[in-house]
Amino acid sequence: MSGRAQLMWDERVTGYDFGPGHPMDPVRLTLTRELVRALGLDPALRVVAAPAAGDSTLALVHDADYVAAVRRASEEPASVPAAYREYASYGLGTQDNPVFPRMHEVAALIAGQSVAAAEAVWRGQVEHAVNFTGGLHHAMPGAAAGFCVYNDAALAVARLLELGVERVAYVDVDVHHGDGVQAAFWDDPRVLTISLHEHPRTLFPNTGWPEETGGPAAEGGAVNVALPPGTGDAGWLRAFHAVVPELLAAFRPQVLVSQHGADTHIEDPLAHLAVSLDAQRMVAEACHELAHEHAEGRWVALGGGGYAVTDVVPRTWTHLVAIAAGVPLAPGTAVPEEWRHAVHARTRHVAPQRMTDGCEPVWKGFEEAGYDPADRLDQAVLATRRAVFPLHGLLP
Repeated sequence: MSGRAQLMWDERVTGYDFGPGHPMDPVRLTLTRELVRALGLDPALRVVAAPAAGDSTLALVHDADYVAAVRRASEEPASVPAAYREYASYGLGTQDNPVFPRMHEVAALIAGQSVAAAEAVWRGQVEHAVNFTGGLHHAMPGAAAGFCVYNDAALAVARLLELGVERVAYVDVDVHHGDGVQAAFWDDPRVLTISLHEHPRTLFPNTGWPEETGGPAAEGGAVNVALPPGTGDAGWLRAFHAVVPELLAAFRPQVLVSQHGADTHIEDPLAHLAVSLDAQRMVAEACHELAHEHAEGRWVALGGGGYAVTDVVPRTWTHLVAIAAGVPLAPGTAVPEEWRHAVHARTRHVAPQRMTDGCEPVWKGFEEAGYDPADRLDQAVLATRRAVFPLHGLLP
């Protein structure tokens, strides 16, 4: 094994563009790649562009008629309104998922990066691989959803299984429930999906209740922590550490795949948590450590949501890349001036000056601090532990 981290990047992924005014602005991808480069991380990385996922790879998760519909809509986007009912049944041509030219090609390209990342990690070419353009976790086998056309996260996991991996753990810390990945492996005992997200009562996709624990053949294979709106650093970190490490220790994954949506941040316009960039960095570090503790270091890290596209997303994912590369950035690291100028030139926004929100998150674990049955955060964590832990032979 080379020991180097692999960063998946192809400039063409920025063509994943739903159009002006859509929250999923591809500038967040460009700015992240430029910040990684400006901070001098490239020498610690193996930067690779993989081919797009082909039909046989997409078929590991997606239905053939859906892929055909995506391809057809991509080739003739002007025809979509006239056939709205047909395309809407596939989640296409909607407000969330408007059709754009070459949508199939670009979505398949993003999926190809995540699949190649998983292959490189499993084959021992690298320990860690990052595709921050991926993490499109809402796409279902037969439909687009939540800005996601092809579910690259599920495809990466499915490819690992195809290669012979016996146990894959998927940890999703996006503010939205990782519903598409959960659905893809609902009844597969080889996959453990863990999602920490804002409570389904208050946020799309309105799923991810603690009672969702997997199908008959995989009871305990789905884990959901539904966090109260307003949860901040201390609660978010407390919930993560109260659930994830024990389950990974019990499951013994051979590969860890994690999804790092940046939309848990307090400044994100589409959700209601209050997490800082500094806490997001700490969870990325925790995933890195857990991969080494439980999966011999095999770690595939993906991006995801995140709609504060200049202030938050590029810094969060650059921290993720730096951690994977083995050269973590000190929180107080200055943001390079040339990058700040580039942000203003592209967006007319004032860029942040440092790689921190100035927070020093402190949290207390259940073991050291006990739990408060009247606290909404603790109630959420306990609901998950009670629903799932006994299925893994653990005390709730």
